[in-house]
Amino acid sequence: MTLNHLNLCVRDVPEAWTLFTTYLGFRVLTEKEKPPLAVLEGENGFRLVLSHFTDETPVYPKAFHIGFLQESPEKVWEVYRMLQAGGVTLPHEPRPVHGSFGFYFTALGGILIEVGAEA
Repeated sequence: MTLNHLNLCVRDVPEAWTLFTTYLGFRVLTEKEKPPLAVLEGENGFRLVLSHFTDETPVYPKAFHIGFLQESPEKVWEVYRMLQAGGVTLPHEPRPVHGSFGFYFTALGGILIEVGAEA
């Protein structure tokens, strides 16, 4: 069995798809204005659905996060520098984390995002 998509509820769909397409290697497959919805595809064919169907801002548990595996520490630094140049708030530089090499940042109204590579 293969996990082929995930629906991530976000407060601002265009802001989210900009983050994922600009910095994390996704491309937009489809988009709808009402209700706001976008279907993105990653490099490996994984589909990420971004939605906001209510007036409520989604709230995720404190430990919830999404992670993006890079092929090398150099690629982690590349993503870090692109995010930094784009004005994304990054709490620390890439470093050894839980047996890998990477960094975390919070975006899209409170979603924790991890970018890492095997150490």
